[in-house]
Amino acid sequence: MKVINFAETNTVMNQYVAEIRDVNIQQDRMRFRRNVERIGELMAYEMSKELTYSVKQVQTPLGVADACTPDDDVVIATVFRAGLPLHQGFLNVFDRAGNAFVSAYRYYKDKECRELDVHIEYIATPDLSHKTVLLVDPMLATGESMELAYKAFLTKGMPGRLLIACVIASRQGVEHLQRLFPSDDVMLWCAAIDPELNERSYIVPGLGDAGDLAFGDKL
Repeated sequence: MKVINFAETNTVMNQYVAEIRDVNIQQDRMRFRRNVERIGELMAYEMSKELTYSVKQVQTPLGVADACTPDDDVVIATVFRAGLPLHQGFLNVFDRAGNAFVSAYRYYKDKECRELDVHIEYIATPDLSHKTVLLVDPMLATGESMELAYKAFLTKGMPGRLLIACVIASRQGVEHLQRLFPSDDVMLWCAAIDPELNERSYIVPGLGDAGDLAFGDKL
């Protein structure tokens, strides 16, 4: 799997990442959501360069113009609820894309909060057969929820191509996906890759709980 780490480049995306990490700025939920959305828009633009293109003719009021546009049948696939702002950013760019959603949440099986599991309970998606699927989720911690979400989507058809995007990834999560997808046909884009996970499987330094920061605390 080919991995792109945008933190290694000098772009304005780094400013948006810095703000969603900042303990003071991130308390503004609207700004947090919008920053994640903007990161999605920039990522979508960069990922669009990997699509297949051909030249079509467009009728203008004064003649005919050539336009080299994408041929891929794109579906944006997202994990509820934290993934919604990132999904919207991608949809702002790929405005004709199909949309797929899966509900996945993580829970601890022990009182010490050390044994983690992920539960899938809802899926809504078009037929994914032969589609170019953009699987987007803001946080890639252990990689297990991403894996389970992808397997859930596979019940709705085998994509022709898989492109993955996350805002903050852990090195462990990246390595998990590299083992899961050894082929270079699958690509992973990260706004930043952090070095470790803590004992509760949160990314360090990370940014906290993306879902809570975007939409408020949950019970």
